[in-house]
Amino acid sequence: MEDEVFEHVVSVFGTLVSWVAAGAIMFGGVVPYIPQYRDIRQTQKAEGFSTYVCLVLLVANILRILFRFGRYYEMPLLWQSIIMIGTMLVMLNLCTNVRMATDLNTKRRSFLATDSKDEEVRIPKRLFLDFDWTYFWSWSRFMDYVQCVLAFTLVAAYITYLLLDSALFVETLGFLAVFTEAMLGTPQLYCNYQNKSTEGMR
Repeated sequence: MEDEVFEHVVSVFGTLVSWVAAGAIMFGGVVPYIPQYRDIRQTQKAEGFSTYVCLVLLVANILRILFRFGRYYEMPLLWQSIIMIGTMLVMLNLCTNVRMATDLNTKRRSFLATDSKDEEVRIPKRLFLDFDWTYFWSWSRFMDYVQCVLAFTLVAAYITYLLLDSALFVETLGFLAVFTEAMLGTPQLYCNYQNKSTEGMR
């Protein structure tokens, strides 16, 4: 009887530990960005945070999700990628709003052509391939970032669909996901170097 109770307690404890570990995996990656989000929102300054960090994490996690179609991995890792993508989009939205609120005279830039009739924010019409590479990932509207992410996702998904039977492609996809995420610190390091300061970075 005591052995059964002990085994039951061990089983419950093991399940609880598994849940806690899964939760840590899914949400642990976004925790460092909570104080960064609060700091940007309170100070209304986003200069100290490189939005290219968001680009790196978006690309890495989109590739990781596509990698799962060729090589199965645990569900918490999939949710980690989904949650991270959502977090980076939230960060981009905040940074874009703050930047445009503080730089009212900045020329409006877009990823795609637009038919916006907003008198305050007039964005010149451009064709898909006419956007200025000089201002890549420095656009004036959050929707431009969303369009870029969707375009990348659709192209990457189509290529993955075509080459999913290739073991070499699947392994390369996984490597690119890991390698891209490993380069996460590079854009922030460059941003700090340009600013000659770490002010604004949590």
